[in-house]
Amino acid sequence: MEPPGENASAAVTFDLAEKIVLRWDSTMSENARDDMIFEGDRHEIDRYLQAVDEIQKSMESITVSESSSSALQIAMARLEDEFRNILLSHTNPVETEFLIDPTSSSIQSAGTSRTNSIEFNSKSIEEELKEGNIGNIVIEGSVVKLLEHQESSSSTGSSTYKSTSSIREIDLIPSDAIYDLRCIAERMIAAGYLRECIQVYGSVRKSAVDANFNRLGIEKLNIGDIQRLEWEVLEAKIRRWIRSARICVRVLFASEKRLCEQIFEDLGTSTNDACFMETIKGPTIQLFNFVDAISISRRSPEKLFKILDLHDALMDLMPDIEVVFESKSSESISVQAVEIVSRLAEAARGILSEFENAVLREPSRVPVPGGTIHPLTRYVMNYISLISDYKQTLIELIVSKPSTVSRYSSDPPNMPDMDFSEVEKQALPLALHLIWIIMILQFNLEGKSKHYKDASLAHLFMMNNVHYIVQKIKGSVELRQMIGDDYLKRLTGKLRQSATNYQRSTWVRVLHCLRDEGLHTSGGFSSGVSKSALRERFKSFNAMFEEVFRTQATWLVPDTQLREELRISIMEKLIPAYRSFLGRFRSHIESGRHPENYIKYSVEDLENAVLDFFEGHPVSQHLRRRSE
Repeated sequence: MEPPGENASAAVTFDLAEKIVLRWDSTMSENARDDMIFEGDRHEIDRYLQAVDEIQKSMESITVSESSSSALQIAMARLEDEFRNILLSHTNPVETEFLIDPTSSSIQSAGTSRTNSIEFNSKSIEEELKEGNIGNIVIEGSVVKLLEHQESSSSTGSSTYKSTSSIREIDLIPSDAIYDLRCIAERMIAAGYLRECIQVYGSVRKSAVDANFNRLGIEKLNIGDIQRLEWEVLEAKIRRWIRSARICVRVLFASEKRLCEQIFEDLGTSTNDACFMETIKGPTIQLFNFVDAISISRRSPEKLFKILDLHDALMDLMPDIEVVFESKSSESISVQAVEIVSRLAEAARGILSEFENAVLREPSRVPVPGGTIHPLTRYVMNYISLISDYKQTLIELIVSKPSTVSRYSSDPPNMPDMDFSEVEKQALPLALHLIWIIMILQFNLEGKSKHYKDASLAHLFMMNNVHYIVQKIKGSVELRQMIGDDYLKRLTGKLRQSATNYQRSTWVRVLHCLRDEGLHTSGGFSSGVSKSALRERFKSFNAMFEEVFRTQATWLVPDTQLREELRISIMEKLIPAYRSFLGRFRSHIESGRHPENYIKYSVEDLENAVLDFFEGHPVSQHLRRRSE
């Protein structure tokens, strides 16, 4: 039991402290309602804090009376108001410079492996082909992928933030205000008002985070809202999300964590963690729900590259997420991020499988005019060219070779045979998938070629399309490395075979007219040339060549070099044969009547005619004839 003198002294101190507290009771004084202690004189602030300390001290050393309990409640209510007011008065929007992704300005010169990204709209391959749009691939520059963590070049005391790896912790509240907040928090927690303190803090700071989210364009959308968005709209939101997520994790969340530590560290078990979670739990759910919704949305080929962008962005952020959310109370956020990365990876694998099946089963049956490059070929080769640009990511995600059996019950009657044994030893699983896609594309194209009534045009169609495939592979270093020279040689052989098949189906019958067989007559005493047979032979040649000319001038070989090479190949066979035939038999025709009806064209006429082949537009019904 304490000596009476000490009790009397404590009572006197308590009475003085109680008067100070009651003077600032907002329920009793109009001045107390209008004025804030911590906006006034520092001496008055310290007197009030000392008064609170005395009340708390007195309650520990004497029998707690109703008066002392009431004084403590009044003091805590006042401190709660002061705490809120300090937070609100110093809650300002984060400066714009800190809401700009510091990596974006260096992206163009960073030398990323991905130099272009491709945008596909939300229509299926079938819909695109019906509208004739599938070949119109839109290439957009700029890639948002951070390859390295940047160390800050400045660590001076005057800097407004510190840099740890790529994390930038900015000062959200001035140091003098932090001191006042810590003084208040220390007393509220000591008096058993931890929950009230955390609620006030979390409410004010969460509103600040929400305001910065609005400035970054991060909307409050639930999973259903996100999945109902048109893909074009969602693409723009994905680009914005990637930029914003970096800022949220590396600047906003990191700075909020630092502020909690500055105010609450060592004031109780995990108090700073509790305040941090109270502040950012809702915003982090809002931030990650967006990606989560995309990871579980309907899989379609046009989504692959944005999903890979999201995957790469989150993977790049994971070290920072682990640092910012390292505590026991916030580790669930790190776990959620890891799970979303896993779902994005699974979505990418699923989309690649969907794409392979879509290519195999693309059903269009209307032949493209002139045997030119099919829109499906352009679409698929642009698609896999971009896949090769994402090689580093996909090599890690694609770990099994493709399934060469369609998962649909109504499989086509035939499937391309894929023997991986020749390339499997040196090829990565991703490379095998790309080779398989090219094989099923060829398989589909061969089916489409059968819809041409003219066999020559069918061969020209295959030649055009295989040539396009070969050129796309050769034009991409990454794609060529993955496809490999062995398979490229196979494709080149297929190209040569298609060109040979075209020439055979068109020109063998034309050149057959220029043979000697059947033109010579033999008798008992003489032998010679049958003029009637010769005239018929010239007429047949003229008719066949004119038909080929009228038809094949409307056919199209869009590649200039291939078109010229094909024309030269035709001339190398046609012109010498015609020149020789003309040299041997011209005199027999010119000695008869109306030779111009049979020898209608000079060698030069044929050469000029061949130069009109494969331009893709109609020509005059009649060949340009030599001058008489």
